[in-house]
Amino acid sequence: MSDTMDDLSYAFMSITALSTAFSKGSLKPSDVVRSQLNRIARLDPTLGSFQVVYADEALRAAQAADSAFATTGRIGPFHGIPFALKDIFEFENHITTCGSIEQKNRRSTESGIIVRRLLAAGGILLGKTKTVESALGGWGTNQRMGTPLNPWDLNNPRVPGGSSSGSGVAVTAGLSVCATGTDTGGSIRLPAAFCGLTGLKVSKSCLPVDGIMPLSDTLDTPGPMTRSVTDTALMLAVMQGHKARIIDHDFQEKSNLFACLQADVSGLKLGVLDAYERNHCSPDVLVAYDDAVRRLMALGVEIEVFTAPQRYSDLANANGALTIYEGYAHHKNLYEDPSHRVDEDVRKRMMTGRTMTHASHQQRLLNREKDMQQFNKVLTGFDALLTPTIISTAPLLSEIDQDVSPGHFTRPFNYLDMCALAMPTQPTPTGLPTSLQIVARASQEALTLRIGAALEATFGTPTRPNFNSILG
Repeated sequence: MSDTMDDLSYAFMSITALSTAFSKGSLKPSDVVRSQLNRIARLDPTLGSFQVVYADEALRAAQAADSAFATTGRIGPFHGIPFALKDIFEFENHITTCGSIEQKNRRSTESGIIVRRLLAAGGILLGKTKTVESALGGWGTNQRMGTPLNPWDLNNPRVPGGSSSGSGVAVTAGLSVCATGTDTGGSIRLPAAFCGLTGLKVSKSCLPVDGIMPLSDTLDTPGPMTRSVTDTALMLAVMQGHKARIIDHDFQEKSNLFACLQADVSGLKLGVLDAYERNHCSPDVLVAYDDAVRRLMALGVEIEVFTAPQRYSDLANANGALTIYEGYAHHKNLYEDPSHRVDEDVRKRMMTGRTMTHASHQQRLLNREKDMQQFNKVLTGFDALLTPTIISTAPLLSEIDQDVSPGHFTRPFNYLDMCALAMPTQPTPTGLPTSLQIVARASQEALTLRIGAALEATFGTPTRPNFNSILG
């Protein structure tokens, strides 16, 4: 059995295309949700992206959306859109495990702010997606709860990226239109990059973390994971809590946040990697990176080499130290007990926080403030930075080193509290995704979307993974 035309059409439709079809009455939310659930039933036993699927609840919500469209009318552009939650987002009266088998019966007492906003906007929750245990890991592996399979190579298991691994795989495979992720050191951008998606790491003040199981209070940020820059902007607006009618108006009129998607990028000054940082990248990543830079130059941007005041590896390590200290403080009860069934790779990382002192942590926070000031000073004159998101394409699961983070280019910008958009660029000759990271100052998420939208328009229709080996 292969994908039916309806499955393919519904599976990879954008938020905006679905919203338009719902408004015109050419498609019902229940049609799409049934198709998504059917696709999950057929593909996810192999892919393993979902922790739990709320099939009955999703169908009931879809039928309610059908009725609303036929009677009271549409709430806004997210009404009827199927989405998934990373399994660290609290959802009232439902299990939230944070990727831990020890918490398989942990029930949320209330929903977090972002979950409430997505549901209030008319979104239809399909289920929870898998995560690295305690959200601590960039490869996307989970020894106890299962590692999702990167859809781009079904014969040779490759990393999906983490910690929002299930969200990355589910959206890539057309099992969900969009999904939430969280990013402490790259946990949205890494699965987006390894799986060929668009993912936004916001600055700290952009979105609330209420109702999200914490790793690092200093660094945690939630964000959207989608298949296009436009969908990312729309989901961001919903997650920010803007009223549905305002989002609708802004989208239709191309105003406020959505004005950036049409804006010219000529005249912007963008910083690119210096020779030292380029040496960290594999040849195929550099080919795609240089192609993306040339495309932006053709649109009129000014390109200049940017040399950071500190090596990105040093900034990444500083980010890691903050994460471990605060992560250990939150999760030490899980990992201190040797009888607990935990992911031993995560335990090894988490337990390094055991010897860190409060005084040393306070010093690291002071150092961070100084590093942020120094970086922003050197950034003067640049509008944004361009880096690859990942230093190599998705490696085989059998070849990764759990003691090494893939977040060389992602972790520095959590540490510096900057925002960053990861978006797909030209795939390698073997068909594996590559990704560009567009980095801007805090609270300039719209600028990253502006640059991303302009670049995205230079690419053709994206390719999709082939699932014939699963479907037969």
